Amino acid sequence: MLTSAIGVLRRRFLNAHSDHRRIAKGAMIVSLFVFLGKGTGAFKEMAIAHQYGIGATVDAYQLALTLITFLPLVLTNELSVLLVPLFVRMRGKKEELTEFVSELETACLLLSIVLTGALLLAWPLIAHLIAGNLSEQTRQMCFELLVGISVMGVLSLTVCISAARLQASGKHINTLLESVPALVLLACILAMPNRHSLLPLMLGTSIGVALQALVLHFSARNADGVRMRFRLSFRSPYWRDTFHSTSMLIFGGIFAAMIPPLDQYFLAQAGDGAIATYGYAYRVLALVLGMGALAISRAILPILAEILAAKDYVRARDTAFKWSMVMLAVGSAGAALAWLLAPWIIELLFQRGAFTAEDTAAVTRLFRIGLLQVPTGFAALVILQLLVSEARYRALAIMSIAIFVIKVTANAILAPRYGAEGVLFATALMVLLNFLGYLACLRKPVSDAA
Repeated sequence: MLTSAIGVLRRRFLNAHSDHRRIAKGAMIVSLFVFLGKGTGAFKEMAIAHQYGIGATVDAYQLALTLITFLPLVLTNELSVLLVPLFVRMRGKKEELTEFVSELETACLLLSIVLTGALLLAWPLIAHLIAGNLSEQTRQMCFELLVGISVMGVLSLTVCISAARLQASGKHINTLLESVPALVLLACILAMPNRHSLLPLMLGTSIGVALQALVLHFSARNADGVRMRFRLSFRSPYWRDTFHSTSMLIFGGIFAAMIPPLDQYFLAQAGDGAIATYGYAYRVLALVLGMGALAISRAILPILAEILAAKDYVRARDTAFKWSMVMLAVGSAGAALAWLLAPWIIELLFQRGAFTAEDTAAVTRLFRIGLLQVPTGFAALVILQLLVSEARYRALAIMSIAIFVIKVTANAILAPRYGAEGVLFATALMVLLNFLGYLACLRKPVSDAA
């Protein structure tokens, strides 16, 4: 019976449309790379837990990571999905692509420097608004870490552009290279075992991101043949559409990017330890999310861009809807399995050194609540790729504002009563309503798109 069932599945796969086979193949490759990358990240988290436990140092590091990536994240979240369809349409136009990439990378590098500098200058105000309930020692360590990992903020956009070039070329090595920062950070922590020193965190994060950016740059150059040159101008004819699309996406993206700092604010109100506990749970949750959502979104986006470039809107929507339902089922099964294995996973990853059994129980509880967002999160990301490829920017901006309002309201109601658990319950509600909103957008004709 098993052989017969395998044979049926094999025939169905072979008879499926080539688009579905390409998506499935790409998703499997990306899933493998995500597993390797997130696995490296898990070892890095194990090392941090062993060396620092749950306390002021990890609170400061998690907060510093959130702040240093907040402003670049507003752009990278949008550019990562905007640039792939654009680069797909530019295939075969090497001179135009070279000009646009050179101007785009130069502009983004300068912008990143300005944003990172502004963050450091505004630290006294930020510390008062966001970290007022944390101890003075934690706030001081957070500022030192911000300075030490500022390279991460400067290179964030460069990493995003190179990754989009690889993805548009049908290469998924960028997903594997996301493990480089974690690998370098792990090496630094093991090489400098001092729980009172911030140096391993600073050096590991900065060197890791710099190495990732360098390898991504040369990989992208080999993939599309484009040799980037610094060019401070806006002569490319693609800037007009890019500015229009980016402005609409950023308008909504600002609200989406404000959610992590918003969560950090509510977690900080719970006092020392809450941010670190949430951070450990979310790192493991990121492995589950990445295995599915990241894999399918990166695999399906270039395919949808190709279908829409051929003006076959019906096939694009049918493909996106079918895969969103597949990922809803996959996400439900994955979340159920992860819920059962949660105590063992958390204990295996973290419980050693300064990380106690009580810490394991606290992180497990948060991780299980976080799994509520997995099924609809998987499905929503599939539809998001279609809506971006269809240039439904106004609808996406409205949705971003709506889910931000939902998240703020839910946090304000649930976090004071349930602490970190309330923050994760609010996230699950937000993701569910976001998925339902995307489904509503999917039913509207393309001619109604903004």
